[in-house]
Amino acid sequence: MIDFRYHLVSIVAVFLALAIGIVLGATNLRGGTLDLLQSTNDSLKNQLTAAQAARDGYLSQSSAAEQYLQSAEPTLLARQLKGENLVIVIEPGAQGSVVDGIKQAATLAGATVTGEVALQPKFNDISGANQSSLSSIDNSIASQDGATLPTGSNPQTTYQQQAAQLIATAILASTTTAVAPTDAQQILSAYAQGGYLTVSPAKAPTAPAQLAVIVTPESAPADGQNDPANQVLLAVAQEFASASSATLVAGSALGSAQSGSAMSVLRSSSVSSQVSSVDDADLTLGQITVVDALANQLAGKKPNSYGISGASAVSPSPLPTPTATATSTPTQTATPHSTTTRKAGAKK
Repeated sequence: MIDFRYHLVSIVAVFLALAIGIVLGATNLRGGTLDLLQSTNDSLKNQLTAAQAARDGYLSQSSAAEQYLQSAEPTLLARQLKGENLVIVIEPGAQGSVVDGIKQAATLAGATVTGEVALQPKFNDISGANQSSLSSIDNSIASQDGATLPTGSNPQTTYQQQAAQLIATAILASTTTAVAPTDAQQILSAYAQGGYLTVSPAKAPTAPAQLAVIVTPESAPADGQNDPANQVLLAVAQEFASASSATLVAGSALGSAQSGSAMSVLRSSSVSSQVSSVDDADLTLGQITVVDALANQLAGKKPNSYGISGASAVSPSPLPTPTATATSTPTQTATPHSTTTRKAGAKK
């Protein structure tokens, strides 16, 4: 018969063996595990160091390229837009440095930047109450000036498209539009008083322009592709393309690369065949491309998408040839209260 002492000794022996096994196993494993962890850590440190070195190298190359383009910009752009007038339309949330860079590039190319018009968030509001207010302004201006308003490509943005047509007649001048300076001021003032746009006295358009650049927001809108701001942009770009010799939509590299950005929505729409686009206009390369793309359109070439994010090309190829003399523009006779001879559907 097995007594209690035997049970006790057996249990102690089992636990003692287990303890010894754990100690011996941990001791043997510890050295190998530490060696493996140390080796992995060293490898990751080496990879990180290599990645940082590569990053620093790319940053240096990018900085050098930017400095070179900045110094070469006057030569590259000389006379590309000589004698042309250009107006800039700024979307809510657009990057100020993009606007400044485009103005500088256009000036170096010989163009005159006639002014800036900043659309406000209210312009992108498609709620019932706001649409009613915007429609009232549209119809009031059209009634006074005898304009025929478009029916709109998208029912949700019909009134924004009508407003865009009327604003275009105030700041642009193609062969089919003419507006008296006093009427232009009244049109812009009506939308400014309604909170749909702002025009600072120092940057108010001083003359009709043949070229237009629309600067998109720095970040993608909250609701992505279907956000009202994106849909309104399409309506504005379509109307400006019809009222100008060339219209271009410009954005920043990071913002344009975001899913649901204004640039990506524009390029996937039918409006992309009517306007050129540049997605890296926050860089000197993109600002040069803005001028080249406009010059290409003036030369009779089709609009295209340029840049580094879903674009057809980095820049126009071959580059446009600078003109030696100013581009002639049609002489227009503006008659008061006759905003436009372009009827709905008379698109380019």
